Amino acid sequence: MKHKALPFLVSLLILFPTCFIAAQTSKDQIIAQKINAIVKQLTLEEKIAMLHANSIFGTAGVPRLNIPGLMTDDGPLGVREDVLEGWGSANSTTDSALFFPNGSALAATWNPQLSYRYGHDMGEEARARKKYVMLAPAFNIARTPLNGRTYEYLSEDPFLNAQLAVQSVKGIQSQNIAACVKHYALNNQEIERGKVSVEINERALQEIYLPAFKATITEGNAWTIMSAYNKLRGVYCSENEYLLKTILKGQWGFKGIVISDWGGTHSTVTAANNGLDVEMGSNPPYHSYYFADPLLKAVKEGKVSVQTIDEKVRRILWVMHHTTLSENPPSGSINTAAHSKTAYDIAAESIVLLKNEKHLLPLNTAKIKSIAVIGDNAIHTYHLGGFGAGVKAKYEVTALKGLENKLDKNTSIKFAQGYRAIYKAIWNTDKTEMSKADPALITEAAALAKSSELTILFVGGNRDYESESRDRPNLSLPFGEQELVDAVLAANANTIIVVVGGAPYDINKIKQQSHTIVWSWYNGSENGNALADVLTGKVNPSGKLPFTFPADLKQSPAHALNAYPGDSVVTYQEGILVGYRWFDTKKIEPLYPFGYGLSYTSFAYSDLNTNKKIYRANETIKATLQLTNTGNFSGKETIQLYINKPSSAVERADKELKAFKKVMVQKGATVEVKLEIPVKGLAYYDTQKAKWIVEPGVYKILVGESSAKIHQTTSITIE
Repeated sequence: MKHKALPFLVSLLILFPTCFIAAQTSKDQIIAQKINAIVKQLTLEEKIAMLHANSIFGTAGVPRLNIPGLMTDDGPLGVREDVLEGWGSANSTTDSALFFPNGSALAATWNPQLSYRYGHDMGEEARARKKYVMLAPAFNIARTPLNGRTYEYLSEDPFLNAQLAVQSVKGIQSQNIAACVKHYALNNQEIERGKVSVEINERALQEIYLPAFKATITEGNAWTIMSAYNKLRGVYCSENEYLLKTILKGQWGFKGIVISDWGGTHSTVTAANNGLDVEMGSNPPYHSYYFADPLLKAVKEGKVSVQTIDEKVRRILWVMHHTTLSENPPSGSINTAAHSKTAYDIAAESIVLLKNEKHLLPLNTAKIKSIAVIGDNAIHTYHLGGFGAGVKAKYEVTALKGLENKLDKNTSIKFAQGYRAIYKAIWNTDKTEMSKADPALITEAAALAKSSELTILFVGGNRDYESESRDRPNLSLPFGEQELVDAVLAANANTIIVVVGGAPYDINKIKQQSHTIVWSWYNGSENGNALADVLTGKVNPSGKLPFTFPADLKQSPAHALNAYPGDSVVTYQEGILVGYRWFDTKKIEPLYPFGYGLSYTSFAYSDLNTNKKIYRANETIKATLQLTNTGNFSGKETIQLYINKPSSAVERADKELKAFKKVMVQKGATVEVKLEIPVKGLAYYDTQKAKWIVEPGVYKILVGESSAKIHQTTSITIE
């Protein structure tokens, strides 16, 4: 094994000869014994040095004992380029990486297998770059569609988030790279994220905002977790005893390290005693950090015990045992054909067909002689942009290039920009600069549309407009795009509109105007190729929306209740009724419902049954149904199973997602779909008893293609 820590490992073998390790000693015990031996050799100063940053992304090791530091890396779009102090590029020639589709794109696939491949391949790339803690996946609940990081996160549903995040964690860690799940917890807005305190009832916390984090720890065995910037009930998450000690390390049995978000630590003694393990930040002098010289002073004064410091060091060494000091680690690889295939498959399965009334799609490319491609998003790249994580992509296929690659060479493709997409936000101010509609560009685009048989018009956001550190001001399309849409549709009714974004936009008028609408995302290095294959029918679209699109922002619960953005405090007045739970319970018709997405084919649902009608609390509900492809194309469908509890003793949402499965069905074929739901998964959190309760009685099982379109129902009884 070639590793700079080899002398250190050899010393451990001397400390613990084979004869000492009895057959009955477990692997975990051996690791603990080795770690304890190391801790005894460390000075207090060396221990403290391991608990805080010594560079933008790294921590210090102990050279005397050949203990390496931990090198982290931004996610979740891929392995970030190397940077210098102050965040400037290191201008390296070896730090290009694959650009993976954004979080909400991954969620739109509704495909846990793809989520595993995403994690696995990102882990391989991180190992190739010697980045041992990947700051991904990110999966805070989409509470408001305005959140600047919605594109980075997954969905509005805790169950969907959990299923995808667990597989991402397992994939990353299969490469002996630590997944750092984030942001724990309730980081659901960027406005005032560094000081806002979230007031939330315990049931909503337990049922909506914590389940995916719990799953990544108890099922995914995530090795690291990042605390959020905000406060919970007046206490910063980075020093919140209830979140970090009672729940995370106590109830969930978390073994790894809690890492602060960059600059997200606010105290020395309180943070150290309440569960934070490592303080990260961006700027020197690193010795002045809360967990540097001030922590050393606090230990010497008896305000933080040596035992507390030792526990943190043990956790760090435990993570190192699985990463930097792991035995026979994978070699890693980067920018491989296999990774590109993963990015392509995610992109292809994420694209959502919103409308296809005239069946213009899939394109009959043999008959189309001229296509106008219009809109800046046809040529825009998304691997970089805005504030926050990006990737110096080795390549990124734009939408225009993908169409040129995939369409018949006898088809003439001409491009017009249509609008300028410049958005600049001044850091730490409310000042922004944004392009407006340009009459000359619109006139040029309309003329091209009029002279072409078919127009494909690209609008939507970009990664400058959707960004960490700020929320969007509203749901409107930016850059004067609606004016462009109006002009192009007036010039050529034979127009396909492709909206690109990582979060909902107000496309009410487009929905009324246009017969053909496709939703795409910041879809990675293979973006253009995947989109072209969907438009031409090589791939039948199977993406489903991972969040509700409101017809009006005031429909969304946080906005309907004036519970966003708050000032120093934001109160989650909607409780458990987040996303589709609110819309379905309140009987509000959105623009597009959660789980919505069309196909080039059609599916018929029938014969929903359960293996029993009466269940006990420790049993599993096994549901089956028949799914028939009744159309002319083979394709994938995501079957969504929701539960409803009539006459509950507590407030319940009209529907709660409890199972889903994505299946491929050949045209004309019927497949049996099996779905399982543990009865304990039907529980609600009883705040008075502080425990999960499975309420006895009748439950409805609802199966359909979205939260708003249910095709089959049945009932069961829980004893």
